[in-house]
Amino acid sequence: MSTAVKELPACPVETTLTLISDKWKVLILRDLMPGTKRFGELKKSIGKVSQKVLTAQLREMEDSGLLTRTVYAEVPPRVEYSLTELGRSLKPVLDAMWNWGEAYKAKNEQ
Repeated sequence: MSTAVKELPACPVETTLTLISDKWKVLILRDLMPGTKRFGELKKSIGKVSQKVLTAQLREMEDSGLLTRTVYAEVPPRVEYSLTELGRSLKPVLDAMWNWGEAYKAKNEQ
């Protein structure tokens, strides 16, 4: 893990929120769970995020050890993003969010 990570909070919930608190980070995790994606694929699948914000979020997630960035020496350059083991370990958290969201939607559509 990078030394760029600040001192983490004592509360485990707050620690998790510190790492994935941004809406875009959760969507990046969701979109990388199935496998590796290129920047353009992520931008398209996430939606209304700007290139600048997506780049910043990806860098923060790389610094915190949630994903890896691989640059291929090609013309044009190809950059791919993949979740690390630490990033993939957030799958149960995303699954719980999915299930809760589905239940909430079902309850409110009645």
